[in-house]
Amino acid sequence: MTSLPTGYAPSSYWMSSVPGPSFPALEPGREGTAPDVEVAVVGAGVAGICTAWELARAGRRVALVEAGRLAAGTTGHTTAKLSALQGLAYQDIRAARGAEAARLYATSQTDAVDRVRQVTTELEIDCELEESPALTYAEGEEGVERVRAEAEATSAAGLDASFTTATDLPFPVAGAVELAGQAQFHPRKYLLALVADLVARGGLVFEHTRVVSLGEGHPCRLTTDRGARLRARDVVVATAYPIFDRALLFPRLEVKRELVVAAVLPADRAPRGMYLTPEDGTRSVRTAPYRPGRRLLIVTGEKFTPGDGGVERRYARLIDWTQDRFPGAEPAFRWAAQDNWTTDHVPFVGPLHPASRHAYVATGFAGWGMTGGVLTGRLLAARLTGRPSPWEDLYDPRRLNPVREAPALMRVQSTVARHFVGDRLSGDGADAVRDIPPGGGAVVRFGGRQLAVHRDERGGTHTLSARCPHLGCLVRFNDAERTWECPCHGSRFALDGSVLQGPAVRPLKRVEDDEPGTREAGEGAG
Repeated sequence: MTSLPTGYAPSSYWMSSVPGPSFPALEPGREGTAPDVEVAVVGAGVAGICTAWELARAGRRVALVEAGRLAAGTTGHTTAKLSALQGLAYQDIRAARGAEAARLYATSQTDAVDRVRQVTTELEIDCELEESPALTYAEGEEGVERVRAEAEATSAAGLDASFTTATDLPFPVAGAVELAGQAQFHPRKYLLALVADLVARGGLVFEHTRVVSLGEGHPCRLTTDRGARLRARDVVVATAYPIFDRALLFPRLEVKRELVVAAVLPADRAPRGMYLTPEDGTRSVRTAPYRPGRRLLIVTGEKFTPGDGGVERRYARLIDWTQDRFPGAEPAFRWAAQDNWTTDHVPFVGPLHPASRHAYVATGFAGWGMTGGVLTGRLLAARLTGRPSPWEDLYDPRRLNPVREAPALMRVQSTVARHFVGDRLSGDGADAVRDIPPGGGAVVRFGGRQLAVHRDERGGTHTLSARCPHLGCLVRFNDAERTWECPCHGSRFALDGSVLQGPAVRPLKRVEDDEPGTREAGEGAG
């Protein structure tokens, strides 16, 4: 296996710099004769935390339930930009939903940026909130026209955007659309302060509590993988990719993973703007406070479908790009993040399905979950407390325009079908186990079975079923993060099969040493 340049710690800076508090798991035996809480929020990323906090602030008794740790999933691995300018979003939204939808999107995203400023002041949160312009740029002349079109579409949506060729990047660009007055922050410092205030308001918080079923009714009933139950009048599913799909959202969500590298720069050489280009497989640049006289350069890119493979090579390309554009940057951290894109370019925030009365969902933030999550809290808190919102219809998951969404729907489903069917016809055969290097992994076929085999650094092999317990696609090995990933809907699993990221709620099945097929390759399963 190839290795990364030395100096890049394999962890998120946001996670490393703020470990955060611990909360207990929800244990069996809490059931009573009445709902335990008024609202249960499943998933404690930015969307879940902001929703729980807004509802508690409105006087509701809330429980926040997280399968892992608070603000540690996609939220703990973000680039943490707070911006209403989001790549080339406005021309895409206008094409898919119309000019009025683009205008509403702009006002809702701007409201989210403003909300962070308000709350930071109200709660006196030290979260490194900094004002910064946001820019979407093109280095090559072939990309300038799309950037010009985005400047026009963003302005038409009501934002004070402009086209420019001047930036504070250390390399030339052919053009950029700029929106001043945006912001960036430390996401965990902000969100953990909200959690502390939530608890002070009587909210309940549970970590390491994986919800596996939802019974809708009066009240709704949540069940965890350890048999604990929680009852609530209303339930919000904010698990990045929904763990329940009663509205058939899966065909309308495309999951992508992106890599992040962070390096240290002298403060006087660090760009002050937040930058993004769709070129080179996407490149996103911002900096953050780090040490006296230094700032942390955070570069994101190499967007790919989970399970596509070659992740080490993707990291190498991103590091080469960073070192080429920012000479002398000192390696510090690397990590990765994952998000979902909807087929009409607008997130799904609202009722879980057409018949739902007490279950809600938030997903599809397309890499802009900081503003999307804050917006979710505002929108769902208003809805659950009976207050009107001008953005309800825009984000309602029950919307569907088959004509406009058809090309995207077909693309997403053809990808899923290709993996579901095609991956079953491929496989390396029994001899492939001997070819797996230490630290590597592969899906191999024994008889009629597809097995996920990992070889540890000492040479031992560890074998799992390769069938994703979500909907049955076959997982693939990520050689950089050393995880198993489902290319259909993005579920991720540790080497022992445990769930790292949904929508799967059950682990990959272990294959024991004495099961047929595990020794025919000449090696046992660990």
